[in-house]
Amino acid sequence: MSTSRFIEIDGKRHLWRDILQLRSEQKKAQSRAQQPTLFEIEEDCRPIRQRTAEGRYLEPTLFCS
Repeated sequence: MSTSRFIEIDGKRHLWRDILQLRSEQKKAQSRAQQPTLFEIEEDCRPIRQRTAEGRYLEPTLFCS
């Protein structure tokens, strides 16, 4: 079976190499895109052991005096 130079999308014929070129442009644009952060990044001021779930489980502070 031979490969076709054209592809039909919505009843229109397009050159396959044009589709590949458009896709490569999309990939380049996506790699340059930047997404803003949703929340301001703040420094974690908790003790080191309290920063992980394991540390909070091993040394709970709820009932400590």
